Amino acid sequence: MSENYYVTLKQIIDNHMLEAVYIPKKAEDIKITTNEVNRPGIVLTGYTDYFDPLRIQILGWTELGFLQNMSNVERSKALGYWLGLHPAAAVVTRGLAIPDYFIKACEAYEVPLLRTDEETSTFLAALIGFLNRELAPRITRHGVLVEVYGEGVLIVGESGAGKSETAVELIKRGHRLIADDAVEIRKVSDKVLEGCSPSNIRHFVELRGIGVINARRIFGMGAVKLKEKIDMVIQLEEWDATKSYDRLGLDNEFARILDVKVPVITVPITPGRNLAVIVETAAMNNRQKKMGYNGAKELMHCLGMDDIEPNDRELEIWENS
Repeated sequence: MSENYYVTLKQIIDNHMLEAVYIPKKAEDIKITTNEVNRPGIVLTGYTDYFDPLRIQILGWTELGFLQNMSNVERSKALGYWLGLHPAAAVVTRGLAIPDYFIKACEAYEVPLLRTDEETSTFLAALIGFLNRELAPRITRHGVLVEVYGEGVLIVGESGAGKSETAVELIKRGHRLIADDAVEIRKVSDKVLEGCSPSNIRHFVELRGIGVINARRIFGMGAVKLKEKIDMVIQLEEWDATKSYDRLGLDNEFARILDVKVPVITVPITPGRNLAVIVETAAMNNRQKKMGYNGAKELMHCLGMDDIEPNDRELEIWENS
């Protein structure tokens, strides 16, 4: 993505309940722009090649013990090698006592110093997960995102196709709304997309003829959710009598969103079709496929047609997606 995202040090402190031992300026003015973190290790010995000062530095028993066993001169040089590169911040884990010389060195080089009671590996995992989500590449696209039987279903289609009405019917059937009209999609890992609603329109749904409603206010807290992974896409389109629609489900259709492949099902719209039931069935079927069962393949096996090979086809669900 061409746009650069950041998270402030204050957000990290608040999210992970960190103790601010020393901060040279307001935490909200310190920006973290990379989702990678680092443990100083070999940098303390003077090898500074490939060191990335944008990364948050994590120190546990090993690093503090290594510094403690040095002479005063060696320790001063080691901290100079490392802090002289002005890393984004340093976090001491396990609630370890921080020696005065360490605090003074951070103050001298104006490097933020924080502390957490969490164990090193636990904190590393939590911090990386948080940064992956907050700094993830993202796009905002027109659609509706709902959670159906634990599956994140992104419903797309032309304006007036019935996306919002389908979402309301699904809410009434016990499922949950994540976003209506605009869906912010983030690539939180190489294989996982996560969707949420822009904060200024969160929980609102537009129904033609009724107007805008607040799903959380009308249906309760159990009807909404802040974010959800995107497991599949359902594309609604007007029935085209000249088009041949998939009737078996053998072929694998997918869309590439932020370079992540997501299964797609195209559902033609005709009067009388219960779209909510179709979405429910599609979500359960997608879940079965992920667990290793494919009803279409079983039918082909029963008919002695195991030699039929499925085709993969990429669909364009949005322009310039």
